[in-house]
Amino acid sequence: MLTRFSFRLRSLLPPPSPAMASAISRAAVTTFSLERSFSIPRSSFSLSLTRCSARFVSSSSSKSSLFGRRFHALCREDGRRMISSPMRFVSASNKGYRKMRGRAAKSKEKQLELSVSICIEEELPDDPEISSIAELLRLNVPMAMKLAFDRITDSNYKTRDTSIRDLGGFESVELSVLLCNDEFIRKLNKEWRDEDHATDVLSMSEHIPELNLPVLMLGDVVISIETAARQAEERGHTLIDEIRILMVHGLLHLLGFDHEISEDAEEEMEEEEEFVLKSLGWEGKGLIRSAYDAETNENLHIENSKDKLSKDKKKEGSLRFYRPKFKYIFCDMDGTLLNSKSQVSLTNARALKEASSRGLKIVIATGKARPAAISVLQMVDLAGIDGIISEHTPGVFLQGLLVYGINGREIFKRNLDPNVCREAGHYSLEHNVPLVAFCQDRCLTLFNHPLVDTLHTVYHEPKAEIMPSVEHMVAAADIQKLIFFDTAEGIATNLRPYWSKATGDHANVVQAVPDMLEIVPFGTSKGSGVKLLLDHLGVSSKEIMAIGDGENDMEMLELASLGVALSNGSEKTKAVADVIGVSNDEDGVADAIYRYAF
Repeated sequence: MLTRFSFRLRSLLPPPSPAMASAISRAAVTTFSLERSFSIPRSSFSLSLTRCSARFVSSSSSKSSLFGRRFHALCREDGRRMISSPMRFVSASNKGYRKMRGRAAKSKEKQLELSVSICIEEELPDDPEISSIAELLRLNVPMAMKLAFDRITDSNYKTRDTSIRDLGGFESVELSVLLCNDEFIRKLNKEWRDEDHATDVLSMSEHIPELNLPVLMLGDVVISIETAARQAEERGHTLIDEIRILMVHGLLHLLGFDHEISEDAEEEMEEEEEFVLKSLGWEGKGLIRSAYDAETNENLHIENSKDKLSKDKKKEGSLRFYRPKFKYIFCDMDGTLLNSKSQVSLTNARALKEASSRGLKIVIATGKARPAAISVLQMVDLAGIDGIISEHTPGVFLQGLLVYGINGREIFKRNLDPNVCREAGHYSLEHNVPLVAFCQDRCLTLFNHPLVDTLHTVYHEPKAEIMPSVEHMVAAADIQKLIFFDTAEGIATNLRPYWSKATGDHANVVQAVPDMLEIVPFGTSKGSGVKLLLDHLGVSSKEIMAIGDGENDMEMLELASLGVALSNGSEKTKAVADVIGVSNDEDGVADAIYRYAF
């Protein structure tokens, strides 16, 4: 007997709009061959993708026959096996199909139409990888259906529900596959199974044998991309491998296999999963076997910390399906985002870009001037309209003395006491210790010195302008902070003790890096600048994560819901942090993002 399968779209939504209908009509036709006992020489099909906000709703009507849906799930959100009895929910719905009084005699060439819908739930990110997977499923789902149909026709099973038997009696078969997020599938699981957690796949059967319909309504296979991504990481699969495994598992449930009813049924379904996957050349052992392996590995490594597991699951490049735990990350630059060469590593840059693309807002909180921060981040394509910093983004600069809010508007500026500036200038000239005054977007100094040059060449600050005298420097512009340069030993033994006393209650002494001593207005700090910006943005400190290394970061880390001090930081800073991350030379910012932010 010859049977030809053709394919069309069946949407989970109401009839498509004219634009969607036009898109469907333009879908390309693809051909391929597959050996079957039905003697199918070849099949042609056309499918379209639908992005939808579908909810699976059962309506009631007393005049209509009963429709039930069965829901099956293998894994909890933590990856372990879940054994539960499938639930049947009974409702009445008029699908517009008429009952058949009798089957037409089978012809030698029977057309069986496969109506396959691949849908993407609208809350998923508009991600190219998701679209690519959906396109592959357009080909993969019909292939799996054909192979599975062939098997149930030619094989005898001990445990399979055989309510679906002779496919020759149907004119068409309907199946939909929906890709969604954890929240969507969690709500379905709660509504239909009364289990309030996300799972990997749900099978929702619509087949009612008693109705004797010309259409085999297999139902819906719902797959959480987020859970699939986590399981793919844990099991060493690619995401498409894991989704194929879940799709096959869901399809077999719809065809009457149920691993939950007995050990024999589990073994039979496991063998069927592996047969389909191997026959089609797809990677993976099948969902049942993968779940057993995952549980075994968990038992073997039960002593592993959750922290390490979290890092393994969310390693570089794997954040796209995780939700942020925070709204904002406040990040220091020198000694934190920047390595010991004062550069942003590509790993850190990728992590920031990916976190930003997932909706996490990155705010720079630094001792640098804004032009310097923009210049550094521009080198790794993180500045500008599509970056994390520009002249139109919020930020905390010059140790909190300049704060920019919504649209980059200046919302706070605090200047240093001119008398402190004069005294520091005279000290610089008398002891030949280089000094730089920061005046918003300008830097001023009193004489040439190699260490002053490094402020521009290494740290990317504006090139210092040489003032002819201390009074010229003080009068040139409002000064927000001063920096003395010396060796780490010279600052620790001479400069810091002297200026800690000399400033009294007129200024504060802070240190971001060992070879620079900063003098800032009394009562101000980076932490106070961050607090002011949070109030301006209407954001709670519970909604932020902060990353830093220096003493000037201590208040910011204490303020944040999670404060991360890098291991290269000062001991005082590490003492107040919630966690200590790896060093700035080990991509500490990226590590903190992958480990804690999602």
